[in-house]
Amino acid sequence: MSTPPRPPRRHHLAFFVFLCVYPLVTALIYALGPLTTGWQVWQRNLVMVPIIVVAMIWIIIPRIHRHCHRWL
Repeated sequence: MSTPPRPPRRHHLAFFVFLCVYPLVTALIYALGPLTTGWQVWQRNLVMVPIIVVAMIWIIIPRIHRHCHRWL
């Protein structure tokens, strides 16, 4: 019987998530800025946050686990 995998260390996972999410957020701010000129902050966030959440759940976090598992 094999031992179950060790859960990732939270501070390491947080570091890798930060490294991936920060550039995504920055790129989205620059990309959406010209398209949302004159919008309120909450309206811009209403567009941006779902993109970030989907990217985190289905792209960023799985890739962090796949490619950086030895550091987690």
